[in-house]
Amino acid sequence: MARILEVRNLSVGYLSQTDEMCPAIVNVGFDIGPGEILGVLGESGSGKSTLAASILRLLPANGRVQQGIIRFEGRDVVQLDRRELENIRGRRIAMIDQEPSIVLHPTMQIRDQVGEILRRHERLPRRFRRERTGQILAELFPTESERIADSYPHELSGGQRQRVLIAQAIACRPSLIVADEPTASLDATTEREILAVLLSLRQKFGLAIILITHSPLLLAGVADRVLVLYAGRVVEIGPTTPVLASPLHPYTGALLQCLPQPLGRTDRGKRKTKLPVITGDSPGLISLSHGCRFEPRCPDRFETCRQREPPAVSVGNGRTVSCFCFGG
Repeated sequence: MARILEVRNLSVGYLSQTDEMCPAIVNVGFDIGPGEILGVLGESGSGKSTLAASILRLLPANGRVQQGIIRFEGRDVVQLDRRELENIRGRRIAMIDQEPSIVLHPTMQIRDQVGEILRRHERLPRRFRRERTGQILAELFPTESERIADSYPHELSGGQRQRVLIAQAIACRPSLIVADEPTASLDATTEREILAVLLSLRQKFGLAIILITHSPLLLAGVADRVLVLYAGRVVEIGPTTPVLASPLHPYTGALLQCLPQPLGRTDRGKRKTKLPVITGDSPGLISLSHGCRFEPRCPDRFETCRQREPPAVSVGNGRTVSCFCFGG
C-alpha cells in the first residue's frame, strides 16, 4: 500500500539566544497510509508539537530542520519553496490546533472563517463558496449548521469551537490531518464526541490522521498504531492494542502505570491513594547525555544505558523498541 507520508531520519533543533543549537527531535522516522490514524504519545516537552510543526514546515523563526526527509505524496516537504508549501497547507495537509480561542478570529462569523479556507485554495465564486461552506458545517453540525454559521466564536462552547476547527481542516478534503492535542481543553464527554467525529470523517473521506496526545487512554480504540516519543526520540512504535496492553519500553510502561484506575463497587469509600509518578524530570534540550535519554529515570537501567543511545530493534508484529533490554 502506498504511504501518504514518510518521515526518515528527521532531526529538528532550536537556536538559543547564545547561538547554540538545541535538539528537539532526533532521527525520528515513521510513515502513515491512507485512512490510518497514528497516535503520537509523550509528555510535555517530548517533541510532539515540534514534530507536528515540522510536517507542515511551520516551525518558529529559530527552528531548523537539521536533517531528514518528510515525503508527502511523493514530494519532500523539506525541499519545497514558500509557494509550493502554501498550496499544500490547508489543501492537502491540514492542522487542528488544541486551542480554538487562539486560532479563530473573534470578530468573524464562523461561515466566513470556514469560507476563507475555500477562498484561498478553491477559488470558488462567492455563491458556490457559501453553499459549500454550508455543506461542510452540516457535516459537523447536522442539526444546527445555520445557527453555527451565523455565530461568532465567543457564542459557541469549547466543543463547538473545536468542531469549527475540524470543519476548517476538512474544507478542501485533505489527505492528511495533523491533530495536535485536539481535546486537551475539553471535558471527558466532549472529548469522546470529538474523537467520534474524527473517526467518522476517517471512515467517510479516507483521511489519514496524526493524533498527538499525552494521554494513552485517548488513543485506545481510536489509533491504529502508536508512536511513543521521549525527549525527542522514538522509543517505541507499534499497533495500538499490544503497545498499550504490553508495553516494551520502560517509559511507555511508566506512562501507563500513572493512569488512574477506574473505581469498582468495592473501591468506593476507600481511602484515597496517590497516583504513581515517573521519578525525576524530563531532560532539558541543552542537558542531554550521550546515553539513553530515559536512563536517569529508568528503574531497569544498567551501565551500557549511560554510555550510548540504544538502537531501534524490530521485535516482530510491526513493533519496534529502542531499549538495550531487547538487544543492541
